[in-house]
Amino acid sequence: MNSLIVVEDPDDWPLGESGPPVVPARSYLTDPAYGEDRSARVFNLCQSFHYQKLGYYVSLLAEARGHRPWPPAGTIEDLQSQNLVQVLTSELAQLVEQTLAPLKSAQFELSVYFGLNVAQRYNVLAGQLFKLLQVPLLRARFERVKGHWQTRSIDLIGINDIPPEHRQFAFDAAARHFARRSTGPQSAARRFRIAILHNPEEAHQPSNAPALRKFAAAATALGMQPEFILPGDFGRLPEFDALFIRDTTFVHHYTYRFARRAKAEGLVVIDDPDSILKCNNKVYLAELLAHHNLPAPRTLLIHRDNIDQIVPLLALPCVLKQPDSSFSVGVDKVSDERELRAKVAELLEMSDLIVAQEWLPTEFDWRVGILDGRVIFVCKYYMAHGHWQIIDHNSETGRNEGPTEALAIGEAPEDVVTIALQAANLIGDGFYGVDIKQSGNRCCIIEVNDNPNVDAGNEDGVLKDALYREVMGVFLRRLEQDRSGGNPT
Repeated sequence: MNSLIVVEDPDDWPLGESGPPVVPARSYLTDPAYGEDRSARVFNLCQSFHYQKLGYYVSLLAEARGHRPWPPAGTIEDLQSQNLVQVLTSELAQLVEQTLAPLKSAQFELSVYFGLNVAQRYNVLAGQLFKLLQVPLLRARFERVKGHWQTRSIDLIGINDIPPEHRQFAFDAAARHFARRSTGPQSAARRFRIAILHNPEEAHQPSNAPALRKFAAAATALGMQPEFILPGDFGRLPEFDALFIRDTTFVHHYTYRFARRAKAEGLVVIDDPDSILKCNNKVYLAELLAHHNLPAPRTLLIHRDNIDQIVPLLALPCVLKQPDSSFSVGVDKVSDERELRAKVAELLEMSDLIVAQEWLPTEFDWRVGILDGRVIFVCKYYMAHGHWQIIDHNSETGRNEGPTEALAIGEAPEDVVTIALQAANLIGDGFYGVDIKQSGNRCCIIEVNDNPNVDAGNEDGVLKDALYREVMGVFLRRLEQDRSGGNPT
C-alpha cells in the first residue's frame, strides 16, 4: 500500500526524500491525479482539523477516493466530544491507570508522534492510542479524579504544534513508522430491544407520527421490543441492541453523537455515523461521484482562488451549495454575476470549500430509497408550486412543499434505479435516499441522503405496511447475525 504525507506547507516536513511523497493539501484536494491510486494511505499532517478546514477535507476526500486516511474523518469528529473520547478510549482504562500510577500530579499530558513518546516508559500507551485512533500526531490529556486516571481530551496537532525540542524525535518516529496496523466491539442476547430516536420538536422530521407508529408495530410483529427515545436519552443507549435514527441528522449534532456512541457500544445502528458524515457533506459527495464516473450535474469545487471559473464552466443561473445543506436549506440559485460573488463570499466564510453546480430545471426529482443494498421504494418529488425546489421556505404561507408520488420500482426508468444503487453502495449498506434529476435521456445524481423521508401516505404509497417490515427486517437480520457470531454490520 503506497503512502502519502499531506501537509499545508511542504517546507514544514523535511523527510520528503527519505520517506513517502510529501503533497501540499490544496494539491491533494484539487488535483485529480492523486485519486488514481485507490489503495493509498494518506498521513494527514495538516495544521487545522476543524470542521470544513483543510485538514478535515483531506481526510474526508481521501475516504471518497478509496484511500485510507490517518486520521479518519470520523475520528476527527469524535475527538471534538469529551464523552466520545472517553467512550473510544475506555478499553485503555486499565493501561492508562497502570502507566500513570507512579505520577504524583493530578494532571498529565502525553504527546504521541507516530506511536512514540519522547519518554520510553510511555511508549506502550502511546502506541495503543496511535493504533486505536489512527492519528499520526496527537496530544492526550489525563486527569486524576477520585484517585483514578481518566482521559480528559485528545487533540489532533499539526507539525507546527510540535515543540522545537521534540521536532527531531517526531521526524525520527515518522521515519521508523513507515513499515507498520484495529478492530471494534460486538453485541448479543435475549429478545432484541430497538431504540427509535426522534424529536417531536424538530421542524423537519424524516417520519411523521403515523409512520413512526408503523415502524414500531413492524418491529413488534417481528418479535423485537421497540421504544421511542428522545435527545435527552443519550445515557440509555447501552440498554438497547439497536438504534434507528428517525431524526434529522447533522455532523455537529446530537444525532451524530448518538450514532457514534451506538456504534462504539456494539449496537446495530441506522443511520451509521460514517453515512451521516459522508452524506451530510456535498463536497465529499461531489468528489465521490466524480471519482467513480457516476453522472452528476457539471460540478466545480469552489475555493477562494477559482471563483472566476464558475461562469465559464457552469454558466448562469447556477446552484451554490454549502457542504452540509439539507431540506433545500443552504442551497441557492444565483442568476447574475454580482449575486454569484456575494453568495460565494458568504458561503466561503463558513467553509474553505463549497459546491457549485449547473442548474437543471425539472418538474420533479426521482427519489430512490435503498436499504442494505436493495431498492425498497421509488418516488417522484414534485417542485413546490411556483418554485425551483421541492421545498420553498420563503413562500407567503411559510413552508411550501411539492407533492410526493410513490411508484412501483418497475415503473422507474432502469437508468435511474441503476445509478441510484451504484451511488448508495459507494457510501455503505445503510438506509439512503438517492435524488436524481432526469432531463430527456440524461439522468444526474443530485445527492445521496443518509436519512431519507418515510412518511405515512407518501413513500409507503405502493408497499404500504410492508415497507416498514422491510426496514425492521434488516435490523432483525443484522441482530441475529451478530448473535450467531457473524460479522456485525
